[in-house]
Order: sequence, then C-alpha cells, then structure tokens
Amino acid sequence: MFSDTQRLAIGEASLAYHHAEATHPARGILLVSHGLAEHSKRYGRFAEAMAARGYHVYAHDHRGHGETTAPDAPIGRFAGRNGVDRVIGDVIAMRAHAASRHPGLKVILFGHSMGGLVALNAAVTAPADFDAVAVWNSNFAVGLAGRAAQAILLAERMLKGSDVPSGLLPKLTFAAWGKSIPDRRTELDWLSRHADEVDKYIVDPLCGFDASVSLWLDLFELTFRAPQKLHLDRLPRDMPIHLVGGGEDPATERGKAVLWLSNHLKAQGFSRISAQIYQDMRHETLNEIGADAATAAFAHWCDEALARS
Repeated sequence: MFSDTQRLAIGEASLAYHHAEATHPARGILLVSHGLAEHSKRYGRFAEAMAARGYHVYAHDHRGHGETTAPDAPIGRFAGRNGVDRVIGDVIAMRAHAASRHPGLKVILFGHSMGGLVALNAAVTAPADFDAVAVWNSNFAVGLAGRAAQAILLAERMLKGSDVPSGLLPKLTFAAWGKSIPDRRTELDWLSRHADEVDKYIVDPLCGFDASVSLWLDLFELTFRAPQKLHLDRLPRDMPIHLVGGGEDPATERGKAVLWLSNHLKAQGFSRISAQIYQDMRHETLNEIGADAATAAFAHWCDEALARS
C-alpha cells in the first residue's frame, strides 16, 4: 500500500514523501521523481504495482510542489536561489534515506517529464548512487527554441522579477500543447486519452498551478546541463538507461525528443540504452490507456537491469 505522507528534513526544508513496501524477497529500490505542476501522490498505482514486483518505492514532492515545504519554496518555485542544486540534492538525500532503510539493495531512479530532467541530472551529479535510470516523457531536445525561451524568461525576470508566474511560457507550452490535440474535450487532453485521469488532474488542488519565472529558468538549466559531454562522462558507459515516450505527446514532439536523447546517449558511447515509443499515448504514460502494460514492461526492464548491473 502507498503510505500516507511522511517527512524527511533537509536543512530548513521538509520533504513530503510516500512509499510502498516491496513484497519479499525485495529486488531493489525505486525512486520516483514527478513532473511539473503535479505531485508524488499521483504515483500510487504505479508504486503499488512495482512493490508487488519486489521494489521498495519512494516518491517525494519536489520543492515548490505538493506538500513539501521550505522557507524559500512556495508553490511554483524550487528556491530563491540555487534551485537546481537543491532539487538534485533532495533526490540524493531521498536515495540515502531509502538505502539506509533497505541496505544492500540496488537503486533505480525513475523520472517523468520534469522529473526525468531532474533524474538524469541527479545521476550525473552522483553517479555512484544509482544503478539504473529511467527517463519518461522528457524533452532534452529543445534546441534553439529553448534558448529563445530562456531569453524571454530573462527579459521577464528583468521586467517583473523571478518569483512571479511567467506570462509567456505557459502559452508556448501547456496552451500550445492543448491546442495541438484535435477534437479535444478539455485544454489538458494533451496529458492523456483517459478522460477520468484528465479530470482528476483538473480538480486536484495541487496540480496545474503556474510556474514562476525562476522555476522555468531552472527547468531550462536542467534541460541543457545533463546532456553535455562533460557531465555524461561521469556516468559508466554500461549504466542501463530506459527511455519512454508517447507517439502523440506534443511535449516531446510526439516522441521525437525521446529518440533524440536515445541517439545522443548512444553517440556518447552508452551501450545499454533502451527506448520505447508507445505510438497512441500522449504525455502521461502512467495515466494513459495501456498504462498497466507499460508498467509491466518497465518492471521487466528493472529486473534485467539490476540482474546485469
């Protein structure tokens, strides 16, 4: 069962997290890093399925999200400064906490969307802490459009400050992605074809908030940092890395960004890259039609990754 909210103190921050205990014998530890404008509690079904496969699952709310609290991190902001370092530090601290409770088990780091950006950056920051990494529905291939967005954000920060919502980025991302779905029922149908899951997101008071200018800038820092060779060189070239995307996900250019990362990692010499594009799925693979099959396939990958690592 996915636990009620628990707390881990990190300095002045209080990380809210949930966990699901593995059935015995335990195979490993799975850390879950959630996406932008959502929270860890949404991963309960996934956590329980993975726990049934023998994984201790830990999922925490990032700073500025969910029930995590910190003096400089209201909803919509990682931190007043050094937000990227702090959110990565939280992942590493959660890993240490989980490992202390289950010593000797290998650790897989899973991230969805923004959480995938965080996950890959955490892996290159502390490569010895993780035995495998899964990056789902994340876009590291933003290119010149990403640099233009950074320029827009820097202009917004100069004009109105960093701790207010961006006026333009939501229009260039969430709104544009919503309009790209034909015959859409809601503006958030880009998340999933599963109407009930979209409706749950819409009514969830901890979902769908506006990200601050500073949070958007932090996201682009994460996007451009991890794929750089000097950072990737810290990872062992035989680390298992699992990539998943949706063929109808506008946030990843319908899976093209996921394949870009796969090709980029292979070009850097990584030998254990697996990439799966679910052709009919949109952004939230774990809340899509067919999510159970995707979870089962992921569990099989985890088993193989840890057996060979």
